[in-house]
Amino acid sequence: MIHRFTCRVYYEDTDLAGIVYYANYLKFIERARSEWVRGLGIDQAALKAGEGLVFAVRRVEADYLRPARFDDLLTVETALVAATGARIVLDQTVLRDGARLFAARVTLVGLTAAGRPARLPAALRLPGG
Repeated sequence: MIHRFTCRVYYEDTDLAGIVYYANYLKFIERARSEWVRGLGIDQAALKAGEGLVFAVRRVEADYLRPARFDDLLTVETALVAATGARIVLDQTVLRDGARLFAARVTLVGLTAAGRPARLPAALRLPGG
């Protein structure tokens, strides 16, 4: 199952040449992950308030393939690769008109307020359920 999130490139996302600044791809995929989690029925604010559980990025492997530019309409695709009790691995791709611009493999972990590993909600371990 692939989750899709669309976003527009704004002037603030670009450098002087009108090309998306490299770190902003991480913002785009973060927004897409948040919407993916929301789509699974998980309220991250309630999860933190009720169970003290937060998500943290443990690792990102990224490839910058082609530049995105000011005013481009982008699609971020998010797909679950692997899941354990306290860790999930996602592949995320940023596309423009079907062309791959950026690809990342992201590892997320669940943490308690004290920074200790915590079990992830069942909906993340078994997407859709």
